[in-house]
Amino acid sequence: MKTIQQIREDFPILSREVNGKPLVYLDNGATTQKPKIVIDAISKYYELENSNIHRGVHTLSQEATDAYEQARVKTQEFLNAKHSHEIIFTSGTTGSINLIASSLSKSLNPGDEIIITAMEHHSNIVPWQMICEEKKAILKVIPMNRKGEILMEEYEKLITDKTRLVSFTHTSNTLGTINPTLELINIAKKHGALTLVDGAQAVTHGKLDVQEMNADFFVFSGHKLFGPTGTGVLYGKESVLNSLPPYQGGGDMIKTVTFEKTTYNELPHKFEAGTPNIAGGIGLGAAIDYIHSVGFNFIKKQEKALLEYGTQELSKIEGLQIIGEATNKTCVISFVVEGVHPFDLGTIVDKMGVAVRTGHHCTQPLMDFFGIPGTTRASFSFYNTIEEIDILVQSLNRALRMLR
Repeated sequence: MKTIQQIREDFPILSREVNGKPLVYLDNGATTQKPKIVIDAISKYYELENSNIHRGVHTLSQEATDAYEQARVKTQEFLNAKHSHEIIFTSGTTGSINLIASSLSKSLNPGDEIIITAMEHHSNIVPWQMICEEKKAILKVIPMNRKGEILMEEYEKLITDKTRLVSFTHTSNTLGTINPTLELINIAKKHGALTLVDGAQAVTHGKLDVQEMNADFFVFSGHKLFGPTGTGVLYGKESVLNSLPPYQGGGDMIKTVTFEKTTYNELPHKFEAGTPNIAGGIGLGAAIDYIHSVGFNFIKKQEKALLEYGTQELSKIEGLQIIGEATNKTCVISFVVEGVHPFDLGTIVDKMGVAVRTGHHCTQPLMDFFGIPGTTRASFSFYNTIEEIDILVQSLNRALRMLR
C-alpha cells in the first residue's frame, strides 16, 4: 500500500508552485489531475503506435486498435457492464447525454414526459429542454429541500405512464449530494420509463455496478476519472442501444453504403462515427488501471476524512454557510460567506496557491433555489491532505480580513 506522499508523487502537477506558493489543488469537481501512468500512455501512443484504428491491416493500426479496444474492456469491467459493446466512447458526459437525447427524440411524441431533478448540471437540463420544445414533450423537475436532498414523495407524484425517461445525477457537482439511485430507478421501472444516470461526479469516489444499478444508461467523463479531457463513456443496455437510431453518420458506424441505402454497423460502432480520440481512449484505460492500483477502499477512507475535517474547519469561519448538507454526500464543500462575493474570494486565495472553483458551477437553477449568485467550492480527491485543508482555511481567513 502506497503512502499519501507516494501517491502524490504519481501526479507531476502536484509538485509545482502557483504564485510562488505550493499548489493546493481543490478543484477536483471540475477536473482531476493526471497520474504519470496516464501521461505516459498517451505519449507512448503518439510516439510508437500512432495510426488509425479498426480498418488497417498493418502492424501500427493493429497495435493501436488493440490498445483502444482494451480500454473499452477495462471500462466494461470497471462498471461491471455485461458486454464490452455496451460501452460507447464519446467526448464526455455532455456528449453522451446529447447522443441519447438526439436518438431518443426520434421516437418522442407530443405529451410524452421527461423527468430530471432540481440539482442537475446544465448538460442534463438543456438537451432535454431542446428536444421537449422540438417534440412538444413535457419536462418535469423533481424538487429538493434546503439540505440539498430531492423530495422522493414529490417524484412519485410527478411520474406517470407517459414518462419516457428519468435522467438524474448520481452525485451533485455543486452540493456533493449522493442521490438514492436504486430507488429512483426502481420507481421509474414501475412506470415503464427509461433511466439515465449522470455519473460524472460519482466515478472517482466509489465502485459502481451498472448491472446492480439497473440503469438503462450511465454516463461519465474521462477527465473526472484522472483520464484525458475530451473522453467520455456512455454505457447502455444492449437491447436499448439496439432499439435507438444512430446519433451521427460517417465512417465506422456503417456496414454497407450505396447512394440508395445505408445499413448501420453493430454495437458499439453504430454510435461511434468518425476517427475517435484514440490517444484519449488509451489514456482513459490507463486511468482505470491506476484507480485499481490505489483501490476504492483507500479512496473512500481518505475522502471521508477530508470531508469531515473540511466541514469541521470551514464551519468555524465567521459568516460562512455551507450550501448542501445532505446526510449522504461526497467530498464537495460549497459555501458562501456573508457580504463577500465568491469570485473575489477565489481570486485572492489563488494568490496563495489555492485552487478552488467559484460561480454557479453550471447549476444556475440550483443557485436560484438558494437565492445566491454562486458559491465557492472546494472539491477534494484522495491525493489531497489534511494539511492542504488547513492551508485553505488560513487562506480564506486572510482573504476575508482583506475583503471585510
